[in-house]
Amino acid sequence: MPQYNPPLRDMQFVLHEVLRVVDELKVCPPHAEVDADTINAVLEEGGKFAAEVAFPINITGDAEGCRLNKETHEVTTPSGFKAAYEQYVAGGWPALSCDPQYGGQGLPFVVNQAFYEMLNSANQAWTMYPGLSHGAYECLHAHGTEEQKRLYLPKLTSGEWTGTMCLTEPHCGTDLGLLRTKAEPQPDGTYKLTGQKIFISAGEHDLAENIVHLVLARLPDAPAGTKGISLFVVPKFKVNADGSLGERNAIYCGGIEHKMGIHGNATCQMILDGAVGTMVGQPNKGLQAMFVMMNAARLGVGNQSVGLTEVAFQNALAYAKDRIQMRSLSGPKAKDKPADPIIVHPDVRRMLLTAKAYAEGGRALLIYCALLLDKELHHPDEQVRKDSAELLALLTPIAKAFLTDNGFIAVNECLQVFGGHGYIKEWGMEQFVRDARINMIYEGTNTVQSLDLLGRKVLANQGATLKKFGKLVQSLIEEEGVNEKMSEFINPLAQLAEQMTKFTTEIGFKALQNPDEAGAAAVPYLRVAGHLVFAYFFARMASVALKAIAAGSTDPFYRGKLQTARFYFARLFPETATLMRQARAGVASLLDTDAALA
Repeated sequence: MPQYNPPLRDMQFVLHEVLRVVDELKVCPPHAEVDADTINAVLEEGGKFAAEVAFPINITGDAEGCRLNKETHEVTTPSGFKAAYEQYVAGGWPALSCDPQYGGQGLPFVVNQAFYEMLNSANQAWTMYPGLSHGAYECLHAHGTEEQKRLYLPKLTSGEWTGTMCLTEPHCGTDLGLLRTKAEPQPDGTYKLTGQKIFISAGEHDLAENIVHLVLARLPDAPAGTKGISLFVVPKFKVNADGSLGERNAIYCGGIEHKMGIHGNATCQMILDGAVGTMVGQPNKGLQAMFVMMNAARLGVGNQSVGLTEVAFQNALAYAKDRIQMRSLSGPKAKDKPADPIIVHPDVRRMLLTAKAYAEGGRALLIYCALLLDKELHHPDEQVRKDSAELLALLTPIAKAFLTDNGFIAVNECLQVFGGHGYIKEWGMEQFVRDARINMIYEGTNTVQSLDLLGRKVLANQGATLKKFGKLVQSLIEEEGVNEKMSEFINPLAQLAEQMTKFTTEIGFKALQNPDEAGAAAVPYLRVAGHLVFAYFFARMASVALKAIAAGSTDPFYRGKLQTARFYFARLFPETATLMRQARAGVASLLDTDAALA
């Protein structure tokens, strides 16, 4: 059976020693009184909930799955899921970072980010039920009418209701311009929606008394393509003016997808048969409003993979210390045993350290992204808010794609540590692999994220936002460049930062001549950008560790952090050379292949 221990020490290191979030946020009025002790106490309790409530029902939830009653269209979640959700609500966890105006606790998003990493480690399938509610809450908070906010936000904040995002249709996935769901205006100002949505996570379940669906649809006179999409809030049960529940709405689950992983989450085919909804935002501008939820979901999916990477690493490490196989090539290490623990073998350590580095780099990036969101929303300086929003927009596709690619690599390496036992259900490793695979697909495939990064976030503004991140990198290089002990971390970072400008310019010029060149280069380009970001954070973490050791700390945590950073730069970072060569290879070897693909 697998095990899980919340990585509180590393979270505290990133929050307080590397990013110094309390100091960063004290200028933001809503968070001026938040201190490190409060953050640590909340995360300690959150870790207990993840490890003691959500984690024990992970394997059983995967084995049992969800069940659909085709006559009533009701979905029953696996045993223990509803009870765990009731504990989650009773503990006030849904309200952690929500607006106090609607019953929230008003804590920074960085706290919720760290809490959700632990939930994702413990049980990704269960965590998706409350997780999607945060995106629905944020979308309505940003774009809902006062009436919609009054009716829906308090219940989403309390967790009494959950939320979904209904985008995909059978004939269109990412290409939302093709969607056909129709919204017919009614005399009372509501709309009747008709159509079909698929792949709707948590679309129907028995955890909460109502489900708030955010649905993309077209008005009768809507222009074609994405410019003709509107957004509607469509509850499972209609909501009366006083906030009480009314009659069942005409939106229901027509089937559950039979998936490779996340079996404990109901991925639904949703039928809208004249379902009543109200518009969110402006007509034909629904996609802009939905992007609030989509971007939150993309960061959430990156967090799912970091969570799975962490729990897979913990279990692989424990197994490697216990399992004995063969002798070390340099001679016996456990002379009192017939063989050595496999952790003595160099390649086993490579697999373990790959997962550890990807977990710790991803954690730093996601907590930083959450800090940017807090500053975007609450910093008193308009320029800081603007800069934070731009950096977050740049980093979001990296957080989604780079972290989920890394997560799948990592959980596969961890399964490999177990050898044949990793392929067997009882150890839990094969479930982590199956669960992690979806993260590279949904909320915009990783290729779509790569095109978004290169096309919209970099080339569209001639690299202006990328240069803003480059200034952070350059500041660190200037600060630590004269420190000899930091040279092994700073020199490769500085080299890649210098190469990045030329690399981006080259790809940009080729794309101007032939847009397909951007499509050919985008995926390796994103991974290069991801390594630039990781190198920056690992250099910052190494700097903090070195300073702690120089100040006399004997905590082995800091030595371990340095060793992980050294491994990252020696073994994972060099991938950038190959990636840049791939991106520069051009489009011909991909598109001039009609004979090969005949």
